[in-house]
Amino acid sequence: MAGNQKFPSDLLFVVGLVILTDIFVLIPVLSESFIRTVLGLPLVLFLPGYALIALLFPTKNGLEGIERAALSIGMSVAIVPLVGLVLNNTSFGIREMPLLASLSVFIILTCAAAYVRRRTLPEDKTFGVSFKASALSLLSEVLGKTESSTEKTLRVFLAISVLALVGTVAYVTIVPHEQEPFTEFYILGPEGKANNYTTEYVQGESGTVIIGVSNHEHRAVNYTLDVRLENKSLALPENLRHIQLDDNTTLEEPLEITPSIEGKNMELQFLLFNDTEKEVPYEDLRLWINVTREA
Repeated sequence: MAGNQKFPSDLLFVVGLVILTDIFVLIPVLSESFIRTVLGLPLVLFLPGYALIALLFPTKNGLEGIERAALSIGMSVAIVPLVGLVLNNTSFGIREMPLLASLSVFIILTCAAAYVRRRTLPEDKTFGVSFKASALSLLSEVLGKTESSTEKTLRVFLAISVLALVGTVAYVTIVPHEQEPFTEFYILGPEGKANNYTTEYVQGESGTVIIGVSNHEHRAVNYTLDVRLENKSLALPENLRHIQLDDNTTLEEPLEITPSIEGKNMELQFLLFNDTEKEVPYEDLRLWINVTREA
């Protein structure tokens, strides 16, 4: 009868694996272990798809086991980039912890919804996984059970897909990939955001921008900053004119701009030079400002 089933062992196993993965990622001592990578692979490559397939096909007659496994991998490959796309359009960004939390919540909630769907069905029609029965089935296949051509094709496809995905993720995880060296140069408005820049000035009065320089050159770099209004250099404090940054460090400092000339649509240039090229700016940014006389 419907409504009397225990929590299905396959869904319970999936939820348990998600929780175990979270533990190995979040606890510093465990996060250094290779087990973290071993657990992380199914979290990305299999579990999201399996949970969704369990929700969409709660009956025994929907899909065979090999088809469920193949579709679980395919759906996972589709779900994870979509989750990343959503995160990329939020303040969290595509980072490890937001991605881990999003996938964990998605899998657990989807498993809960799949359980609710299975409870509405008669027990004899509900899909479930018996680990003992699966082991006996595998043993019988090893001992000589014949397969149809469709089953063989699906099995080969599944094996190739698993090997390709595991190999790709293992390569990306194990083999170090050094980023190309670069410098991030940016200006922010007075509120520390990339908007609300001061573009309307009264001659002799000041406006503030925040200068940002982030060094990812794989070495310490000595930068030189030059700020020009209509191609004429403005006076800068020493800590901004000459900037020394170690690798993977960032400087953000406010800079007061005090235009001495009036005009409309004047070009305010921010030129950053590195220690190997003194004539051509390494990075440059521009604002267009209006300066009026004092009333």
